[in-house]
Amino acid sequence: MQFRHHRLENGLDIIAETNDDAHSMSVAFLVRTGSRDETDDVAGVSHFLEHMCFKGTPRRSADDVNREFDEIGAHYNAFTSEETTAYYASVLPEYQEAGIDILADILRPSLRPDDFEMEKKVILEEIQMYLDQPPFGMDDRLKLLHLGHHPLARSVLGTSESVGGLTPEQMRAYFDSRYAADNVFVAAAGRVDFDALVEQVAKRCGTWQPRSAHRDVPRAAPTPKFEVVHRPSATQQYVLQLADAPASEDPARYAAKLLATIVGDDSGSRMYWELVDPGHAETASLGHYEYLGAGMFYTWLACEPHLVEDNLKRLRGILLGIEQQGVTAEELHQAKNKVKARVVLGSERPQNRLFNLGGNWLQRHEYRTVADDLQALDHVSPDQIQSILKTYPLSATSTITVGPREDVRKPK
Repeated sequence: MQFRHHRLENGLDIIAETNDDAHSMSVAFLVRTGSRDETDDVAGVSHFLEHMCFKGTPRRSADDVNREFDEIGAHYNAFTSEETTAYYASVLPEYQEAGIDILADILRPSLRPDDFEMEKKVILEEIQMYLDQPPFGMDDRLKLLHLGHHPLARSVLGTSESVGGLTPEQMRAYFDSRYAADNVFVAAAGRVDFDALVEQVAKRCGTWQPRSAHRDVPRAAPTPKFEVVHRPSATQQYVLQLADAPASEDPARYAAKLLATIVGDDSGSRMYWELVDPGHAETASLGHYEYLGAGMFYTWLACEPHLVEDNLKRLRGILLGIEQQGVTAEELHQAKNKVKARVVLGSERPQNRLFNLGGNWLQRHEYRTVADDLQALDHVSPDQIQSILKTYPLSATSTITVGPREDVRKPK
């Protein structure tokens, strides 16, 4: 495999990990914009705009976009997160240019008012559906509770009020400021003809203008809190917890991934053996999420309502226990094997390599091979795990429990 990079005169980066032995290729246009770049009055606009990009362009109708993707057998989609909006397709190598042509085109959507009003109804229904199913919007509520007014606390979907009040003019202004040449990059992986890729992107995007889009990356200053939300229609009691963790630019992120695996992997972890395997909880997990300037350890638990207080005590015991005693060499060895297997198995598909490539470029402006990641995992020691536990104590959590219980007490 070979890494290639080229920057157009307007600032648009093109990166690729080429593999002549692959039988397919994946390509994405990644926009450095997401919910953390919004303001309260336009919260949800990034996700809304992602939908609008599939509603047609000056060259294509919405039906044309879907039909042409289908004609080349593409597996295509898009997503919006706190930090990025991605449009991607996996195709056979002979359809590289066709895929580029469609993706580049939809990043210059028509944004017609009629389409805007129709899609707004779809988004509002999506928000309501999100609030009606577990955990009933409480993951967004938890970020707000823990992070306060930090940009990462803003919901990707937005609220019914912010989306309902959004105007086409506000979306157009946001599009003009964020979908600029120097705030977009193209990433590709697999059997990629890189020289042709540069020509194909330059032909379609070379006239896009740069804007020097700004992003605030403040450090988080959380205050742990505890909140009970009464949801009488729920059949289970849910517990969500958030604690600080290493950010995406922090080399300690590898140790954080291994720590999360030891504590809260869905099999063979401390939470699994102490909560799930004995039947105290239906599910219990902990994961590490990394962003620019901030990271999060996120815990999720679901159980019978009458067991929630005992499980909160068990959870706290697990977190305090690992802070005080650290991890064993056997636990760390097993976690490394798990995470390394996921890295290697995931690397066998160009689409997975695409998102690894794009994520590294988005967050650290670097290229990392599979071997680089495996080496970084191998070098993590028990002392590094202990250092993370000192700097980012797992027990310093904000907690929300939601369900039919309204009298849940905070464990001491």
